Amino acid sequence: MQHVLLCPGNRKNNSHMSNKIIFLLLLLAGLTCFSGSTYSQPYQPVPTKINDLVHTQLKVSFDYEKCYLYGEEWITLMPHCYPTDSLKLDAKGMDIKSIALVKRNKTVPLHYTYDSLRLNIVLDRSYSSKEKYCIYVSYTARPNERHCGKDEKGLYFTNPNGAQKNKPIQIYTQGEPDYTSCWVPTIDEPNQKSTTEISMTVPAQYVSLSNGKLVTQKKNKNGTRTDTWVMDRPHSPYLFMMAVGDFRIYKDYWKGKEVSYYLEPSYAAYSKAIFGSTPEAINFFSVITGVDFPWNKYAQVAVRDFVSGAMENTTAAVHGEGVQGNEKELSDRGYDFGIVHELSHQWFGDYVTADSWNSLTMNESFADLAEILWAEYKYGQDAADEHLHQNMYGYLHSESDARKPLMRYQYDRKKEVFDGVTYQKGGRILNMLRHYLGNDAFYKGLNIYLTYNAFKNANPAQLQQAMEEACGKDLHWFFRQWYYGAGHPVLDISYQYDSLAGVQQVYLRQLQDGQTFILPLAIDLYIAGKTVRKQVWMNTICDTFSFPVAGRPDLVNVDAEKVLITKKTDHKTLPVYAFQYFQAPLYEDRLEAIEAAIGSPKDPVAQQILLAALHDKYHGLRLTALRSLDMQDSLIKSAAYPAILDIVKNDTDRTLQAQAVVLSARYNNTLNLTLYKKLLAAPSYKVQGAALWAINQLSPAEALSLARQLESDSKNDLSESIYTVYTSSGGDAEWEYVYNRYLSKFGEQRFNITEKFANILGRVKDPAYAQQGVEAIKKMTIQYKKYGIAPRIIPMLSKVKVKRLEMHDQASADAIDKAVVQINEAAF
Repeated sequence: MQHVLLCPGNRKNNSHMSNKIIFLLLLLAGLTCFSGSTYSQPYQPVPTKINDLVHTQLKVSFDYEKCYLYGEEWITLMPHCYPTDSLKLDAKGMDIKSIALVKRNKTVPLHYTYDSLRLNIVLDRSYSSKEKYCIYVSYTARPNERHCGKDEKGLYFTNPNGAQKNKPIQIYTQGEPDYTSCWVPTIDEPNQKSTTEISMTVPAQYVSLSNGKLVTQKKNKNGTRTDTWVMDRPHSPYLFMMAVGDFRIYKDYWKGKEVSYYLEPSYAAYSKAIFGSTPEAINFFSVITGVDFPWNKYAQVAVRDFVSGAMENTTAAVHGEGVQGNEKELSDRGYDFGIVHELSHQWFGDYVTADSWNSLTMNESFADLAEILWAEYKYGQDAADEHLHQNMYGYLHSESDARKPLMRYQYDRKKEVFDGVTYQKGGRILNMLRHYLGNDAFYKGLNIYLTYNAFKNANPAQLQQAMEEACGKDLHWFFRQWYYGAGHPVLDISYQYDSLAGVQQVYLRQLQDGQTFILPLAIDLYIAGKTVRKQVWMNTICDTFSFPVAGRPDLVNVDAEKVLITKKTDHKTLPVYAFQYFQAPLYEDRLEAIEAAIGSPKDPVAQQILLAALHDKYHGLRLTALRSLDMQDSLIKSAAYPAILDIVKNDTDRTLQAQAVVLSARYNNTLNLTLYKKLLAAPSYKVQGAALWAINQLSPAEALSLARQLESDSKNDLSESIYTVYTSSGGDAEWEYVYNRYLSKFGEQRFNITEKFANILGRVKDPAYAQQGVEAIKKMTIQYKKYGIAPRIIPMLSKVKVKRLEMHDQASADAIDKAVVQINEAAF
């Protein structure tokens, strides 16, 4: 697809221009970028507002056996602009019992039609935009009976009958993008906002959570309790929420406002370790935006089987069960950005909400930026830059994402806009804007944006206007190319030094199809121990920059701030990259040098970079270097050993330490056994698992004995190592653990551990165990036969058969023959 970029032109400051005119101008510019080609997806307009939600009052109860919600709703509305005598409500898959107009505490039945997705209601008369009216709806929501994806039900009953032994009974909702209307009739669009009052009748032994403040709790005679939650500030329907379950609540505070954490009882002791940074993060975002946390409380709840990563419901964020963890699990995790991502939405998404899913960038790009800002503040510049790099890498390696603009007008399904463009690219676009304007102007712009649009909806036009007001600069060029155009620059960078003229030249070429980008750039020149920064603009597809210099620069560092969203080919030599590693300050500078060294592992300069990187100040780069070592190279292996052993003994990053343990085992030094045994007591499943694996390489008998001792408290990496030890050396006593571990895996994960599983089948003495295992392998192979795994599984079973016959176990051998026949006969 060819993209044409309009040339930037001068225009007057539009701070007093209406938002609508700005929006139309930007829309025109954005659509022009795609002239000469058309989208196959339909155009998606901002939803027309005929009626406005004002207040939503709900009374709900739950049928756990049927997975039903019984609801009564009183919904107050006003015509948005023009008089209307009708109302349309989204209501997916419900039984509608009655609909009536509420007048002077009396109900007047109304005529309506319903097609299982939308209610079309005829009002008793025409209402003007100054008149409120109230509709009563009695209904039953049946989410499990809808024919839709599992992530489209809106309301979820987890283990409702308690049949699953180790899973709690819970209820939760997930409304984004338009699934709240699966459990309450509403106008399910982001440009609607309503105050809410939600009364939930729940089993008395359970805890409830919803938006806003818990105002009353009433015990009922039938063993239930009715909790009423009130949200007195308007928020969009997709942010309405409920959760019910056996949660333990830990209460924190920020400036007198409750900050609470809802967790399963077994994780209650770790509440502070899991969520304890929340008050500090609330304060951080309040300070940088200049807008104090705008709601009356903030709660976070962890639920089982959550259908999304997490959800930023107003005042009550929902996280998946993965956020929970004991001391060892938490120790093994890297920086957790999910908590600050959802928290930042309380400003960007909840307080000011995208006016449509076309403008989802106004929610999610800001939340992605929030992760970067928090990392910079809390963990340091290297951590922030690593996060920038990793997520940008994901976007840059998606060809389809490069064809999509950030402001999306055309798509088939709303879920399509929840992608690497809206999140990763969008966050990095905002980060570029921050660097271009400077922190003071950028944060001033955020304050203007949030203050002017408080409790309302917005799109990029409002953001542009706010930023221009803050900085006094024209930003049309920036928003046109990054918000309304698609793709990114693909840069080729080369250099030439003219010693006679005393000039350093930098040649830049944009190689991408589509628009030509305007790029403000910082270029650093490193000469004779000093660094000089040059600020330049690349305005054309090819540009040359010439800098008078006193001598040949040791390094010319293009995009010295490392903020551009770009794929680049930088024609530097390895010696220059070595200088860059040791002298340039940023994570990305050092990473570029390490990656260049990885590309030439036999070069002595490359080896110098990699060995130095084992001592890098940032653990992420130490890990990158560690993983890239060529352990087949005797010189590297010998030179790296002291650094590897130092990481094993002293590093506090558990992933890095565990990786070093595994590498150290390749030296086959039995003197390290004592060290590995000591590490079995580490407060980390990763380190314990690596240590047990290393012991198994040196002394399998000791590893087997130690694995039995560790089994009672084993998760994650440690469980994997125990599985490895048991399948290589264990027998009947270890069968139950191995078998249950095998069944706990699904799909590719189970296939990947099948060869180890087959090993123990040839060793257990009890034929019943062998046949049980063969049956499990057979079922897995038939289930995933369409992926072509049978030719790899059958030889494994043949090896097991040989071993069973050696043990005079004809019954198991026959079971294997039968399994192979069934695998071969099974249809894809």
